[in-house]
Amino acid sequence: MQNFESIGRELQRRGKTEGIKHLAESEDGKKLGRMIDAKAIENAARSGNSDALRSILGSVLGTEEGKRLAESVRRLMQD
Repeated sequence: MQNFESIGRELQRRGKTEGIKHLAESEDGKKLGRMIDAKAIENAARSGNSDALRSILGSVLGTEEGKRLAESVRRLMQD
């Protein structure tokens, strides 16, 4: 979990947290949120199961919403 905390601090330091929140609250973000099993992600992250996390991420990025959201995140992080 420390890696996620470090990522959060870095996003905040770079002034990206509001942009990330905006993306999460977008229609694509909400739709993906309903598709994702939060408990499965939490369990995989806590146990360090990178294969499970990779699989979950792959299934999300395989959707049109996931592709659009990933592109939006990429653009946000370039600024």
